[in-house]
Amino acid sequence: MEYFLKNFLQGYAEKKGLRMHMPGHKGRCDNPELNAAYQWDITEIAGADSLFEAEGILRQGEKQTAEIYQTPACCWSAGGSTLCIQAMLTQMKAENRVVIAARTVHRAFLNSCVLLDLHVKWIFPRTGGVIAGKYDPADFEKALQETKDPACVYVTSPDYAGNLQDIRALAEICRKYGARLLVDNAHGAHLAFLRENLHPIALGADYCCDSAHKTLSALTGGAFLHMRDPERVQDMKRHMQLFGSTSPNYLILESLEACTGWLWEHGEEIRKCEENIEKLRKRLEGKYQLQGKDPMHLTIAANGILLADALRKFSIECEYADKTCLVLLLSPMMTEQEFAELEMILLACEAKPAEEIPALPPPMKQEYGIREAALSDYEVIALAQAEGRICAPVQVSCPPAVPIAVSGERFTKEWLQLMAFYDLRQAAVMKNR
Repeated sequence: MEYFLKNFLQGYAEKKGLRMHMPGHKGRCDNPELNAAYQWDITEIAGADSLFEAEGILRQGEKQTAEIYQTPACCWSAGGSTLCIQAMLTQMKAENRVVIAARTVHRAFLNSCVLLDLHVKWIFPRTGGVIAGKYDPADFEKALQETKDPACVYVTSPDYAGNLQDIRALAEICRKYGARLLVDNAHGAHLAFLRENLHPIALGADYCCDSAHKTLSALTGGAFLHMRDPERVQDMKRHMQLFGSTSPNYLILESLEACTGWLWEHGEEIRKCEENIEKLRKRLEGKYQLQGKDPMHLTIAANGILLADALRKFSIECEYADKTCLVLLLSPMMTEQEFAELEMILLACEAKPAEEIPALPPPMKQEYGIREAALSDYEVIALAQAEGRICAPVQVSCPPAVPIAVSGERFTKEWLQLMAFYDLRQAAVMKNR
């Protein structure tokens, strides 16, 4: 593999020229630990290419990423999977497609619906609750049968607990009905390199986003947007330009190239990591109930809040914890010693049983469009006062950033109880509605 961007940035830094362009730090800072990074932090100068109009070194880098992933085409994002999701949904808007989405979406999806004024037909999980769940492909097929207009199906896989949806079955259903399949694969950038290639594009998806910083080695904010049709690259670039910064961070872009290079040269380490995780899971199964099928998610069914506190005493910080589970994100960057240390500490900890995940109540009625409700005049009130009111802007923390209620829905007592179970105490509601 060739490191086009790295070579350019290194050469430019070594010239030590007079930088009469942005950024204002001029390639240096007072912190010696950051000074090397500042030298490589540039803008779209001559030879550096331009991300949203990429024709030079950035486009070459994107092609190498597509090659190692074995996908027809790839675009880089310095705005995380959020920017990729915005681009995918903009294309669906341009194609006038009805959006059929699994309910366990990230708030980035919902925010995109606000920006694009999209209306969504929701599919709810059969089991697993509102944060993470398991879906039946037949429910998506039924929705497509009932939809007369062109449509798309949008799912999150892996979800926050590491559940993998049946992407192959969903892809076959979408092809049957002429629909597009979009996958939020933000937590699955590693899936193409397991013993079995489980990457969404390999399984038949039309578009997917991979956050290269979640389980791989890119800097935070680095992501890949993969697509089945290489003719859509320029469309995706235009869509990303609508929402992305006009100054994409070159350090993030260089980290995407470095991540691609690591996959190129050391991708087999992911399969070795997969084996280490299988051994770890086997040793933990006598003590814990483990969930999820994605190897990089070690999800323990326990009172995650208490278990997370216990782990912090050993300087271990988890990805997510609630009363039903604890999520630890693993990575091929982990050493054998770190795996051994994690195993030893988990075996030494005591976990209290998980609280039972509440069953999902009947869906709330969508009284207003998502955009209209999210941008409305609103007030924040106690959950106990919200029954019968209309959800306005969605307030949900990250992690897990999965909305329980959706803007425009009328709160019911049962859904407010579900929100209280996840320790939410207030709700934003439309004024006088």
